[in-house]
Amino acid sequence: MDALGGGLANVDISKLSDRDKQELQQFVMNEGQKARIQSSIHSLTDTCFRKCIPAGNVKNGKLDKYEEPCMRQCVDRFLDANLVVLRELERLRQ
Repeated sequence: MDALGGGLANVDISKLSDRDKQELQQFVMNEGQKARIQSSIHSLTDTCFRKCIPAGNVKNGKLDKYEEPCMRQCVDRFLDANLVVLRELERLRQ
């Protein structure tokens, strides 16, 4: 069964209207973008967790006074780096 309840696998796409094809294409692109964002977030979480919490566990369900600022700074640097890359890509695209 696929993500849409099993019905999409049996659809003959060539029989869809142009509008439906366009909507389907947009949906697939949006889902791909969501997956890439989610993957980036998982990667960021893993990288920062390994850097800031080397023992691999959080005591008492909270970050300590050293771990919390480390995680915050790690995330901030990741976001800063992504922003620089996005700006450069946008500049190159123009």
